Amino acid sequence: MGAPATDSRGGSVTGALSALAAFVMWGFAPVYFKSVGRARPLEVLSHRVVWSVALLAVAALLLRRPQQIRQALGGPRRWAVFLLTSLLISSNWLLYIWAVNAGHIVDSSLGYYINPLVNVLLGVIFLRERLSRPQITAVVLAFAGVASLIVGLGYLPWISLVLPLQFGLYGLVRKKANVDPLVGLLAETALLFPAALGFLLWLGARDESAFLAHGEGFALLLAFAGIMTALPLLLFLVGAQRLRLSTLGVIQYISPTCQLIAGVVLYREPFSTSHAVAFGLIWAGLALYTGDTFLALRRRQTVA
Repeated sequence: MGAPATDSRGGSVTGALSALAAFVMWGFAPVYFKSVGRARPLEVLSHRVVWSVALLAVAALLLRRPQQIRQALGGPRRWAVFLLTSLLISSNWLLYIWAVNAGHIVDSSLGYYINPLVNVLLGVIFLRERLSRPQITAVVLAFAGVASLIVGLGYLPWISLVLPLQFGLYGLVRKKANVDPLVGLLAETALLFPAALGFLLWLGARDESAFLAHGEGFALLLAFAGIMTALPLLLFLVGAQRLRLSTLGVIQYISPTCQLIAGVVLYREPFSTSHAVAFGLIWAGLALYTGDTFLALRRRQTVA
């Protein structure tokens, strides 16, 4: 198997706890985005960006020295990376916001079940991480689940495929760039800030802003998008920097489990036999992958 992202046990624990907290928060995200569903998805996205920049700027000034910030931002090549990652994460946010309020929470949760195994494949292809036979079987089971869903539904569940690809590529690029998580996220949202603020001002000028139309409570709820965006994503980036992509994939399925429960139980979205077969195969793959990963970890600890 490939080398771990860090050879510090403390760093691995910090990474695991950070990733765990991020995925729990993301698991409850549909409830939040349903609550702001009176605003159009692009307006919600713009609020995510604007309020995140404000929060991240304060955090960066409190937690980093100006010299550290300048060094982390780097030169033109680093900003090219930021541009790519900002496009990946903003498109992921926009699709997810739309999907939740269009009644596709179950499809979204399926996408985030697939996401850990997308991370595994990206780790193998781009980071030369090696998989054991049980782990290869786990990936095959996941793809069999997706194939069965396509056959059962009679159409391509594109939301379930696009979401994990966007987020998986985002995590990969950020990992390879080795950027300070806080400063990197600030740079990404800052690149999006002019367009986001301009769109919000344009809505206000046309008297089409949900922020202004539904009272102070709703306005505060939209502003809370900054915390809902910045905090879990920052925790995720801390985890991604300290953990292997394959290890990150093990923790990640906490989030889609919460989302699936929310979609079926809270919002009564349909869950067909085809969904059950697909989810069953993917869960089996995740269980197999998780078990093999923990057995390998125990063997390494025994040898040490």
